[in-house]
Amino acid sequence: MAIPDYQTLMLPLLRISRDRGEHKFRDTVEALALEFQLTSDERSELLPSGTAFLFDNRVGWARTYLKQAGLLESPKRGIFRITERGLAVLAKDPTRVDVKYLDQFDEFRDFRSRRPEGEDSSRPLAVGAD
Repeated sequence: MAIPDYQTLMLPLLRISRDRGEHKFRDTVEALALEFQLTSDERSELLPSGTAFLFDNRVGWARTYLKQAGLLESPKRGIFRITERGLAVLAKDPTRVDVKYLDQFDEFRDFRSRRPEGEDSSRPLAVGAD
């Protein structure tokens, strides 16, 4: 199996958080790696820059985009939890949550409009530390 892109990871990440508990980013990366049955070679694949693991980076992007849409929140560094909006999205039982889906939320559209001119809006911005 290929390493899933960050948009494919959005819905599974949201589903993991449906219990309303606080989730550690690192634990979530591990849970998603198991869910997608990634091999150790896939898990150890690095970004072209060689500075981070590709899969971890993609989970980070998924989390960042869900936070910008108001579906997740971060009460502290490295921790996230679902919001009421996130629970409402899950209640609708979507088959996919991706950038197109998140565009329905004003906060997400505002986030995406902050890109420097000329940047491709289909590519994620740099992942923050939290």
